[in-house]
Amino acid sequence: MDAAALRALQAPIKERYKADPGTAFITLRAKGQLDEANIACKVETGRALAVAGLHPASGGTGLELCSGDMLLEALVACAGVTLKAVATALAIPLRSGVVSAEGDLDFRGTLGVAKDAPVGFSQIRLTFEVDTDAPQEQLDQLLKLTERYCVVYQTIRNGPATEVRLVRA
Repeated sequence: MDAAALRALQAPIKERYKADPGTAFITLRAKGQLDEANIACKVETGRALAVAGLHPASGGTGLELCSGDMLLEALVACAGVTLKAVATALAIPLRSGVVSAEGDLDFRGTLGVAKDAPVGFSQIRLTFEVDTDAPQEQLDQLLKLTERYCVVYQTIRNGPATEVRLVRA
């Protein structure tokens, strides 16, 4: 896909959102079923059933997906798609690219071993390696716009208001 094709694809969507801003608000959903026999949760991904469980550092077998890995994978996926869309829109040629994310966790926090240990990632590093001849100023713009428009990155960075509820089935 080139910049013109991307603009043509997105133009009517952008016009609809400008004309009726309410149509741009969409609620995404995720759902999982608790495993009755194991410490695991079966998550419907839209493509397949993903089974998330404990990370080996907290007693898991490593056979199930770790939710921390899934968070980083979602970041990589979103950032990669965003980078590619921005590069296409700006006509920045990319021969290839690799997106990677790594995050630091102190499992003492999640296991309640040390009250001063944080629960969750203390740092996340997102890296783009691109094979391109584009000048540095274009790459700087590409990174700036990728950060700006990547939904998962912005969500992690800005920490939206989150509500947690427990209800009886």
